[in-house]
Formats: sequence, structure tokens, C-alpha cells
Amino acid sequence: MDLAYLRAHPAHLPTFLTHQRIRETPVSGGSICTASRLTLDDGNSVFAKTWPEQAGTPAPEGFFAAEAAGLRWLRAAGGVPVPEVIVELPELLALEWVESAEPTREAAEQFGRDLATLHRAGAAAFGADRDGFIGSLPQDNTPGPGPWSSWFAAHRLTPYLRRSVDNGALTGTEIDLVERVVAGLSGYGGDEPPARLHGDLWPGNVLWGADGRVWLVDPAAHGGHRETDLAQLALFGGLPHLDRVLAAYQEVHPLADGWQDRVPVHQLHLMLVHTALFGAAWRDAVASTARSALGTR
Repeated sequence: MDLAYLRAHPAHLPTFLTHQRIRETPVSGGSICTASRLTLDDGNSVFAKTWPEQAGTPAPEGFFAAEAAGLRWLRAAGGVPVPEVIVELPELLALEWVESAEPTREAAEQFGRDLATLHRAGAAAFGADRDGFIGSLPQDNTPGPGPWSSWFAAHRLTPYLRRSVDNGALTGTEIDLVERVVAGLSGYGGDEPPARLHGDLWPGNVLWGADGRVWLVDPAAHGGHRETDLAQLALFGGLPHLDRVLAAYQEVHPLADGWQDRVPVHQLHLMLVHTALFGAAWRDAVASTARSALGTR
């Protein structure tokens, strides 16, 4: 099987894997899926991800289809490079292989310009034309005209607050803090038309390529506020050379006044996703982020 054959016959990939007709090398692929590098007969490689067997259940319906749709939508903007979707099946996804390299200031600055181009491509509405996933959790992408603050409260904060309450991850203290942020969200300002977002842009979903560009992977793509992507880049230690990314971004697509103060508002979504997924270990992070958000008003 070579790359041309794979593109023409994507449904054959599971059979070739089952009969070990393709060299398969495990690689790091995040905390949700099992990932591998598949080396084809012509020397080309693809990146494949499957739902882990140890999960005991198949992938949620539409899981890989949602990711593939998001990748194609981001790729169509012509901004940040996004891997080509080569195989999309209910049980797996295979993407263009991207060789990685060390982060550089030059790549960071190009990424800032590219990300501005992606965001400026826009979206028809807040949300998307299909629901998606954030990690392994479902994500409600019901489209809405905005304003952003009401859409974000209803579709990004409240659902994961409820999940975090239901699993016992949060106490009354954290619940009150988050509810205060939600209740006052329209007061933070910065409402804008929907941008074309990656939607889960923490540094682990940024791939520094050997071609000197930064690539985007593992999206939760939708129309949203561009400050959300930028705020997520600062999480979990922050993206290397983030100062250069932001400076280059500002040159192309300047941010509204007060954007620095709104960073914790936009980060609160992923903090609540973590308590919904992983429980009370992330409780303090939710409280700290919500307090920071409230301190900006």
C-alpha cells in the first residue's frame, strides 16, 4: 500500500493493519487515543489514531468524523498549516505526517501571523454545523448569532459546570465562583463577530514542524471568540515564544482593548473541562481561574 492507493481506497486501511501489511510504530498521541506512525511501501508515512482497545467500548458516534470536519474547515482558511485528512473512518483517522522540530522565534512569529489569518476567515455563526468533542466529552456546537458572551455562557461554561457538579469535582465555593462569572459575562466586554477557532488550542495541540511552520492538530473547531484560542495558548506552562506569537498576531489583527484582562474568562472553559473529565484534582485550578476572571470586572 502506497499513499496514492491509500487515498483512493481509504476503507482498506484497517484490513492492511489487521494483517500487518503496514509497518506501525507507536507514537505519542495525547491522553485520549492510541496513535501510531504508519510507514507505507513508497516510504511515505501517515499519522493514525484509533480509539484505545482498553476503553472497552467503541469510539463515540461521530468522534473521528467531527475531528476530520474540523481539520478540513481550518485547513480551508489557508492560515496556519493543518494536516491533510487522508482516511476518515468510524474507528480511525489517518492524517498527513508532519516531521517535528524544536520551537524557534521565527516559527513563532509566522504562527502569530498565520493564526490571525485563520481567525479572520471567520465563521457563519458562533458554534458549528455539527456537534463535536472536547477530549472525550461531547461538545454542543448549536449555532447562534451571538452576542459571544451569551453563546459562550450557554455552550462552553454551563455544560461543563454541570458535569463537574454531577461528578462531585466541585464544592459550593467553586460553583458559586463560576456561576458569578457566567451571570456577569456580558459585562466583560470584547464582544466580536465569530472567528474561525481551533477551540482546544493548549500548547500540546501545537506542532512545531521541521518545515519551519507551526501546525495545528486535535481541534475542537467552531466559530467563537478569537481571544479564546489565544488565552488557551498560555495554559499549562504556555507555548514557547508566546510573546513573539502575540506580537506578530497584533501586527496583522489587533486585539480589542482589555484583552489581557479577559484571558482567565476564556481559560475557564478548559479548566471546567478538566474537572468534568478528571475530577477534583483540578478543583483549585477552576477556583483560581474564576477568581482571576472576577477580579477583572
